[in-house]
Amino acid sequence: MPMAAADIQALIVTAIPDAAVTITDLRGDGDHYAARVVSASFEGMSRVARTRAIYAALGGRMGGELHALQLETDVPSGDHQ
Repeated sequence: MPMAAADIQALIVTAIPDAAVTITDLRGDGDHYAARVVSASFEGMSRVARTRAIYAALGGRMGGELHALQLETDVPSGDHQ
């Protein structure tokens, strides 16, 4: 059963409370999403570490309930140089 965008967003925000999360259903099938996650907690983290933090927030749902998730991560614009 596919995951709803709101469920993905809620899981990420629960794990990363300051995150601003935008979810886009890429195919309209509830199985292929893009997520833009902006959080000050990402400051100084590598792209791989940011991805791992988001996958951890999803609690093992990648590859099961959630088939594909394209990620874009960033820190708030005022927090980086």
